[in-house]
Amino acid sequence: MCALRVDRAGDLREQSGDRHGRAVGALRRSYAAVPAGEPVRLAKRTSNLFRPRAATASPGLDVGGLTGVLGVDPVARTADVQGMCTYEDLVAVTLPHGLMPLVVPQLRTITLGGAVTGLGIESTSFRNGLPHESVVEMDVLTGSGDLLTTGPDGPYADLFAAFPNSLGSLGYATRLRIGLQPVRRYVALRNVRFTDLDALVDAIGEVTATRAWAGRPVDAMDGVMFAPDEAYLVLATFTDDARPAVDGPPVGGAGPLGGGRPGGGRGGPASDYTGREIYYRSLRRRDRDLLTIHDYLWRWDTDWFWCSRAFGAQHPVVRRLWPARWRRSDVYHRLVRLEHRYGVVARVDRWRGRPPRERVVQDVEIPLAGTADFLRWFAREVGMSPVWLCPLRLREPAGPGSARVWPLYPLRPGETYVNVGFWGTVPITGGAADGDVNRAVERAVARAGGHKSLYSDAYYDRTEFDRLYGGAAYRAVKDRYDPQHRLTGLYEKAVARQ
Repeated sequence: MCALRVDRAGDLREQSGDRHGRAVGALRRSYAAVPAGEPVRLAKRTSNLFRPRAATASPGLDVGGLTGVLGVDPVARTADVQGMCTYEDLVAVTLPHGLMPLVVPQLRTITLGGAVTGLGIESTSFRNGLPHESVVEMDVLTGSGDLLTTGPDGPYADLFAAFPNSLGSLGYATRLRIGLQPVRRYVALRNVRFTDLDALVDAIGEVTATRAWAGRPVDAMDGVMFAPDEAYLVLATFTDDARPAVDGPPVGGAGPLGGGRPGGGRGGPASDYTGREIYYRSLRRRDRDLLTIHDYLWRWDTDWFWCSRAFGAQHPVVRRLWPARWRRSDVYHRLVRLEHRYGVVARVDRWRGRPPRERVVQDVEIPLAGTADFLRWFAREVGMSPVWLCPLRLREPAGPGSARVWPLYPLRPGETYVNVGFWGTVPITGGAADGDVNRAVERAVARAGGHKSLYSDAYYDRTEFDRLYGGAAYRAVKDRYDPQHRLTGLYEKAVARQ
């Protein structure tokens, strides 16, 4: 990698040039140009947020030069990455070294800085935690305009610890050094079906504890619930063997169900879900599969999990006509933003006499012991399907008991959680009001002792929000690094939307 040095906090230089230094300079100048009293925001064209963004007349911060990978050290297994670099671009640089980030969020245009300040998760999270847990150090432009190099120790350790889930309310990461892990050419998958949610939960616990299932190692794990009596765990093993795992029928609460065929597509052994095939549907047809490591990382992106069906992109005729380059999560998200702005679908629904709909877009972390009950409640009271299941455990790099506590998203060290993701709309009927279902979800998550991510709608009052998201710790760090509150506060961003 390019040799890097920090002369003083934030004064990053590359011996091969000063590209990063110029980009940071442009960011700081744009920050200084925002008039006092005006909200400060990033000038970026894409977003994976579902929360409304406040309108402002002030120009956004210039982050146009902070989108790349500064270097990869394949020996130390680290990468220095600019804050606005997307995981798509990051992975394109690390995979030729046989490496990938410890956790790669499932949508291509999520940025590394966004995943750290706003949380991210994926199928390696049952052993590697969340993306911010693999950060070694980072440079942060704070609300007071200082550029500080932060880490788990040292004078700015409080900012480092509070940065995850601060949603840009404490500052913006300009450079992050992260750990990487080795990977193989392929990923062999076992799609294990369960007809009983308690059996599913037991299996998650076993895989998390042993990192194996039915005698084979498990490197990554997620799943899908179509209904309480039909759920799947996808157990992934990194391999250089271009043959899918063959170890008999799937083992789970249902016994030997399924069948399916391995491979296919692209004229080779690995499956291809970037064309007419749709990944989530394959779980019902195949008990084993094989993907390249690249296609495994982006297996959910082509159809935005299953949400592309809302645009007709899963209809065979539409799919043939829909350009492959537009079959991406960021394209679908732009379509959603256009609908939010113009309400075309809502007007058509009113014309047809259909009820209005409430948007229910959430990711919630439920303790493993309460996961089956929460899923049954969700299927009964909300009824959206499918839902994504992604086990999670805070990373313990030095063995049991070594996990850090992150005050703004205080998951308990040593406890296994399951991220339950559900994204869609439900009709507003029978005297209900918009927001009722989301509030019911928040209450159910609280009863289960869980947490929910803040990228979408939230309805907590200030007292409950502070209790759940480290209000006292947040205020102490906010007052130290943004004493004039130039950056919009966390509650205002996540709930009040001012």
